[in-house]
Amino acid sequence: MKLLLIYANNFGYTPTTKTLEDAEAHTESHDFEKVQTAFIQAEAEDADREADVTKKLVKNLKWIMKKNEAETLILHSFAHLSESKADPDLTKSIFDRAEEKMKNAGYTVHQTPFGYFLDLRLDAPGLSLARVFKDL
Repeated sequence: MKLLLIYANNFGYTPTTKTLEDAEAHTESHDFEKVQTAFIQAEAEDADREADVTKKLVKNLKWIMKKNEAETLILHSFAHLSESKADPDLTKSIFDRAEEKMKNAGYTVHQTPFGYFLDLRLDAPGLSLARVFKDL
């Protein structure tokens, strides 16, 4: 799993193109302020270590949320961090479990529409931990 964490003063998206035939319909734009984003790519080899990689993901998300004093988290599937790609069902399952665990830890969590290309709006400050890359 690859993880790109970007703290944003402002983050927004608009669904543009549906890429998975069975994806739920999404048309609304959304905007957020003072939010931690997580651009996540599940890789094919994550299928053999799904529980472990999900645990590591949540640990890293909690860490960055505390470091950036963020209360809101955006999970975004970003299949451009590695050449290895997990099955979409595995990726969605990891996202759903990470969302549940983060909500149980007291955070507000949103997922960008899964199975869509999105227009993104991102304003990230120049802070030391505003941009972090992890290879889980």
